Amino acid sequence: MSPAQGKAALLFGRLPQQPGNDEQDVLVEAATVGGALKDLGYPAVELPLTLDLRKASRRLRRLDPPFVFNLVVSLEGQDRLAHLAPALLDSLGLPYTGSPTEAMFITSNKLLAKERLRAADIRTPAWARIEKAAAREPDFPPPYIVKSVWEHASIGLTGSAVAHDGQSLAEELRRRGSRGGTRTLFVEAYVEGREFNLALLERPGGLPQVLPPAEIEFRGYPEGKPRIVDYAAKWESGSMGFVQTPRRFDFPAEDQGLLKRLRGLCLQCWRLFGLRGYARVDFRVDAGGEPWVLEVNTNPCLSPDAGFLAAAGRAGMSTAEVVRRIVEAARS
Repeated sequence: MSPAQGKAALLFGRLPQQPGNDEQDVLVEAATVGGALKDLGYPAVELPLTLDLRKASRRLRRLDPPFVFNLVVSLEGQDRLAHLAPALLDSLGLPYTGSPTEAMFITSNKLLAKERLRAADIRTPAWARIEKAAAREPDFPPPYIVKSVWEHASIGLTGSAVAHDGQSLAEELRRRGSRGGTRTLFVEAYVEGREFNLALLERPGGLPQVLPPAEIEFRGYPEGKPRIVDYAAKWESGSMGFVQTPRRFDFPAEDQGLLKRLRGLCLQCWRLFGLRGYARVDFRVDAGGEPWVLEVNTNPCLSPDAGFLAAAGRAGMSTAEVVRRIVEAARS
């Protein structure tokens, strides 16, 4: 691949005035990807995106980049609007990295994604829409976990999100509802067990490579503390959860059958949702060894300390090699 004339565009959501840790991370990601693009001979212009899509369209037309590296996962603080970025790029006829508009929209809405998974006979935990859960207990047994339909990066997720009976579920729903805001919630069956995430990176020709599987360990968690990667564990570096949830890539021989199943499910998800470039699938594995798909993540984070680059490094790939592969998938 020879570098094209002109500068590439590096697109990400403009940060709010008081960004959270998860929002600030996009600047680290942009710097990481921008540095890799420069090393590959593609200096990039950073374009913070807002809901003024007409203005963004004019600027992109003037720049006329050979491709756009799309890092938009949220607009104006709302993950539900992330698909507007690839939709804009589609309308301009510009090649862009990562999954297409349809895949981003469906996977961003966890309920739509779960419906598609269930239709394809891929195990995903049972769920109930919030209006039904608020009126009566879900029609599946506890424990339950309360999640956001649209928000990712563990936003809004705390230890109290896991409820062990109908009363504690009602209390959590009231607590989350009293905060106001625009986040839509749902209730999911909580799967007690092991947590895995597997990254996928497109090969030349369109087939994905499943990178080395990672398991999130919950070390020293006291009895009663839910084993989940909540917001603190993901973003607050001084918290117990952050320190005591390392990922591991080494597994004993008896896990090889399970890992093979997880890889196969990842490939099924790639085809089912029409993914492109790179992605990540998150799993829980129950006490009986059955894997359950929690989420399918388009355009996962490419910050140096995030799981995707950790898995790529385990496979012997540099950041520049990962970025090169993602760009090639966008331009093929």
